[in-house]
Amino acid sequence: MKKVLILGAGLVVKPMVEYFLDKGYRLMIASPMKERADEMIKGNPLGTAVDWSMDDPEMLEKLIAEYDITVSLLPYKYHADVAIVCLRHRKSLVTTSYVQPEMMTLNEAARNSGILLLNEAGLDPGIDHMTAMKIIDHIHDKGGKVEEFYSLCGALPSPEAATNPLKYKFSWSPKGVILASRNSALYLKKGEKVFIPPADLFKRRFNYNFPGIGDLDVYPNRDSISYIDIYGIPETKTMYRGTFRYKGWCETLDAMKKLNMLDDTVIDYTGMSFSGFLAERGGTEIGDLKKNIARKLETEPCDTPVKSLEYLGFFSDEIMQHNETTPFEITSDRMISRMLLADNERDMVILQHIFLASYPDGTKEVIKSSMVDFGSPSTNTSIARTVALPAAIAVKLILEKKIDLSGVFRPVVPQIYNPLLDELKTLGIEMKEEFGLPESEMII
Repeated sequence: MKKVLILGAGLVVKPMVEYFLDKGYRLMIASPMKERADEMIKGNPLGTAVDWSMDDPEMLEKLIAEYDITVSLLPYKYHADVAIVCLRHRKSLVTTSYVQPEMMTLNEAARNSGILLLNEAGLDPGIDHMTAMKIIDHIHDKGGKVEEFYSLCGALPSPEAATNPLKYKFSWSPKGVILASRNSALYLKKGEKVFIPPADLFKRRFNYNFPGIGDLDVYPNRDSISYIDIYGIPETKTMYRGTFRYKGWCETLDAMKKLNMLDDTVIDYTGMSFSGFLAERGGTEIGDLKKNIARKLETEPCDTPVKSLEYLGFFSDEIMQHNETTPFEITSDRMISRMLLADNERDMVILQHIFLASYPDGTKEVIKSSMVDFGSPSTNTSIARTVALPAAIAVKLILEKKIDLSGVFRPVVPQIYNPLLDELKTLGIEMKEEFGLPESEMII
């Protein structure tokens, strides 16, 4: 009987647990959230949970040695440490996180040990890579070139659930979503490198009309240029990876940055109210605070950023339950408390690839590959399904030796992405592909 170890019991783990138990695998979930893990297992005799954290390296050694393969759904900073233990015991590892430099240093050792350290096997990164590479390989197989490429993805509340001024609700790793707002970005546009500092991330957005959803904001996602090599498209003149949001999020997060509400400086806020915090951050008087903040933001009290701050309760006299902490912690905790997706609400994942391809005979075409996936309040969120199931399928394919690779990999090679995408399709997760579109369909 195949045995799988899952490290972590976060918001996206449940579909993976259900998948493995349905396949008849013996399963261990190791997490400090043992109660949540037990709830996912639902008394199935094939599943076990143990109270564990990275503070207990001896138990980690024992667990990895005992199980056939490990899935790490821990915070990304721990993956390399887990991989080192996997190397010692010659056990493969799957994660859904970006490959970190520390992980890449293990490539040769993993090859020599004959194990696979597969990363970025989730949604974004994950499904985006696989569905992009499928089309890139199609273009190259026809002798063509990828002249421009946009890859846009977003995990959002479904339209009917986008009911607050930010038009956003958290369905996964809330702190991670807010932390990502502090990233810089780098992309290639018409042959020119464009660097966006963190302060300007949400200012450099553009509008995209997604069929059936409507107008959305797109802002750049981290370092897009590195994916030119990863995807094997040195010929491209545009390489842009972006994030979808409804209109409201970007304006609000940009305002929070301008007010230094996402700062990491530790300050003593004992006994301070939320309105006092906002006044302190904005460098303004607490009296007539809404007008003062609007003036600071060079906007109107009735505009989205001020409405969002009001919705979150930052104009209230409620005393904050914080002592020495950072503005980021105060702001993110408040957002999480007011913006979680409710149990009776649906979330949604949208993914859009747009390629401009050229061929030796002089012809060009735009190719679009699109996906809209909705979660279900009675089963699983879309973000959980689209992150967990690709990783779960990868585990199955590795155990069945249908993926027979060693080293550090992303799912950008046909041996990984073809069987994985085929099975995702049977689970209702697939892209709609459109070929032969005119150049007018390309993002300008």
